[in-house]
Amino acid sequence: MSDLSAAWVNRVCRRPVLVLFACLALAGGMLWIAATSLAINTSTEDMLSAELPWRQNNRAVDSAFPQLVDSLTIAVEGPDAVAAEDAAERLARALRAEEKVFHSVLLPEGGEFFRRNGLLYLSTEELQAESDRLAAAQPLLAALQEDPSLRGLAALLAQALDSGSETRLDDLAPLLEGLAATAAALPRDPHARLSWPALFSGGPASGEGESAADRRRFLIAKPVIDFASLEPMAAGVAAVEEAAEDLGLTEAEGYRLRLTGEALMLQDELVSVQTGIGVVGLISGLLVAFVLFAGLRSWRLVLPILVTLVAGLAWTAGFAALAVGELNLISVAFAVLFIGLSVDFGIHYTLRVQESAAAGRDQSAALTEAAALTGRPLLLCAVSSALAFFAFFPTAYRGLSELGLIAGTGMFIALFLNLTLLPALMRLLPAPAGAVHLGPLAAASAALQRRAGRHAGLLAGIGVALALAAAFAVPQARFDDDPLNLRDPDSPSVAALLELLDDPRVSPYSAQVLADGLQAARAEAARLEALPEVAAAVTLDAFVPADQAVKLDIIDQTALLLSPLFTAPPPLPAPDGAERAAALERLKGALRSPPAEIAEEAARLAGALDGLGSVTPAQLEAAWLGGFEAALNRVLDALEAQPVTLGDLPAELRRRYEAAAGPEKGKMLIEVIPEEDLRDPAARERFVAAVQAEVPNVSGVPVTIVEAGWAVVTAFVEATLLALCAISLLLLLVLRSPLDTLLVLLPLSLAALLTVAAGVVFDLPFNFANVIVLPLLLGLGVDSGIHYVMRAREEKAGAAAATNSTPRAIFLSALTTLASFGALSISQHPGTASMGLLLTVAIVITLICVLAFLPALLALAGRMPRG
Repeated sequence: MSDLSAAWVNRVCRRPVLVLFACLALAGGMLWIAATSLAINTSTEDMLSAELPWRQNNRAVDSAFPQLVDSLTIAVEGPDAVAAEDAAERLARALRAEEKVFHSVLLPEGGEFFRRNGLLYLSTEELQAESDRLAAAQPLLAALQEDPSLRGLAALLAQALDSGSETRLDDLAPLLEGLAATAAALPRDPHARLSWPALFSGGPASGEGESAADRRRFLIAKPVIDFASLEPMAAGVAAVEEAAEDLGLTEAEGYRLRLTGEALMLQDELVSVQTGIGVVGLISGLLVAFVLFAGLRSWRLVLPILVTLVAGLAWTAGFAALAVGELNLISVAFAVLFIGLSVDFGIHYTLRVQESAAAGRDQSAALTEAAALTGRPLLLCAVSSALAFFAFFPTAYRGLSELGLIAGTGMFIALFLNLTLLPALMRLLPAPAGAVHLGPLAAASAALQRRAGRHAGLLAGIGVALALAAAFAVPQARFDDDPLNLRDPDSPSVAALLELLDDPRVSPYSAQVLADGLQAARAEAARLEALPEVAAAVTLDAFVPADQAVKLDIIDQTALLLSPLFTAPPPLPAPDGAERAAALERLKGALRSPPAEIAEEAARLAGALDGLGSVTPAQLEAAWLGGFEAALNRVLDALEAQPVTLGDLPAELRRRYEAAAGPEKGKMLIEVIPEEDLRDPAARERFVAAVQAEVPNVSGVPVTIVEAGWAVVTAFVEATLLALCAISLLLLLVLRSPLDTLLVLLPLSLAALLTVAAGVVFDLPFNFANVIVLPLLLGLGVDSGIHYVMRAREEKAGAAAATNSTPRAIFLSALTTLASFGALSISQHPGTASMGLLLTVAIVITLICVLAFLPALLALAGRMPRG
């Protein structure tokens, strides 16, 4: 290999211009291929083999219910529950009219069906209590129906507060509380409203008293996806925002829209990753250039390395476009890996050239001699690193598999260009002869290695102690399998989901089961609901109310009691400004001498009215009574409920739980709601294990998370063992010495143990993005060990090893790699940042192990002197 490398570089040095043109032309062509055809897929599920059983289950559900795939969840918040419901219905109608943008739009809790039959979904006890409250409120409702203004409300309250009134004062207290709370909130919140639905149902009546969930309604839209675009959901999102603006559903009017969904989060994540990788790549390149210039002190040495690096990146990106077509969250890091390892090759070759030049060789001879001396170690480093990456190719983890293919091939590209393009550039840009001085850091590195020889026994003992301590920490290492933790929490869709997780109606961790027909779905749902880990198993049957006969009887009785409200004449004309002001003064007067039973509530209302400041009577009327008529109309609609059967359910709702077409027609969907919060990994594993034991074909987010995590861990263990075996065999074949092979692998093993232990100590769990740390550590650590051991064998005297260019090259290479990978830690994308942080820790640990513990082991093995 040494002779071949020397002969090849000799030929390159004869025609450097031709070599430069050919390499850069090919780089330009490969870069064009990458720019025009290389895509990015941010789905963590797609990073695993499609042949895994749980992925096949997911595909079966997606095939049967395509409307659930790539759906857009829209949360509409209004000033109160009635306003939110009305806004959601208006927005749904507007979006349904956009037939070229949306396939379907579902209102899970709204629409004519639920407005008319909503009371049937209450329990019998809840319905009876609601009926009693409505019956007690009938006089109040009738009075306000006749005059729904501040004038009518003031007259009603003045009469009720009269000590001679027959009004039940305990029925009046909640209304006074709600009026007071709304009036108190109005000066600081012009959109504050009294919630009449909450008042009817016995809940907190003020807008502030209502929770965000009470004032929120959901739409589920299935947009038309533009798969040719980098933002496939853009048209749907734009249509929602435009419709909301046209309907006045803006924050200025007291409304708030939140959009989320898996497809939208993937789109936002793609933007985050692309933006982050661009910025990080620029910072990484600048840091690498700075470290190289600080270490080599000559632009004639730095520029050839950087040009070779950029050309190699272009070649590798083009290969990635041709070989895999798209990058994922793991394989997108191939560029950073290439920077670290390609620069390593270039530094070792460049410093050997300078070493030969310092010994008196002319430039061509120095280039050729350096190739002869470094060709074999560089080839061994490239093959060992490639083996570390290729070991992931046969695993089920497609993310690492594709990274292994790209990065493994990239090692041979780096080797070729560092023995071709780099010598040609150095031939055209000759650097001054002489040794390269790396400054105080290099001196410290050399001193550390000399002392390592003197204190070899002590260092070996420390290494053993650290290895034992780290081994105890390794079982505590954990894998964070939730992809939500890898997403940018500041992106709009992720921020929306994180906010909505507190809403009990939002269950992103529910599981799905396909059943063969309704009877099978009922039986499987019953078995699932018997599990303590399951809160509910929802089928289409769940939307047919229970005990309808009893409930309809209660509703009919309530309707009879409220019958005057159904035939009431039109309301009185709205009062003018003077009438509103007079009504407010009348109300204030009535509140000065209230009955003792409600004196506290009346005092609070009087205080709130005194603190209105610049709030006008018209604004107060709108806040108190703006939602009354709509709320009353909904009550009257709900009192016209009719018996509900499966055939009466809305078609959109049926399609959500019953497959309507295709080979899965007639299949029924069971939605399995967990009892615990599945953001807790232990609860998630318990839920998945329990449901899978009952129904093996279960699918959905929690199953995907748990199974994907196990698949990744399994692939990681398999590939690591395969890589270690392959690298060990390669080292044995090339070094022909079990002892030298062990000397290369022992510091690497210690570095791996300490890296895992550091993750435990500093709470840096492994995840889908940073699992590349250990395979990279294999490649980088083996490279450094190979260079050190082979140089020690070449010199035949360990004392020289601490003063030649090899340890300095290892140190400078580690610094450039640290600069390259450390830049990842500042990325706004959590997955990329965790990768950078753990890689930084791993590189520092590897550097210490190679420059401190490896010399000690060499001294103990007799490969270098101990003094």
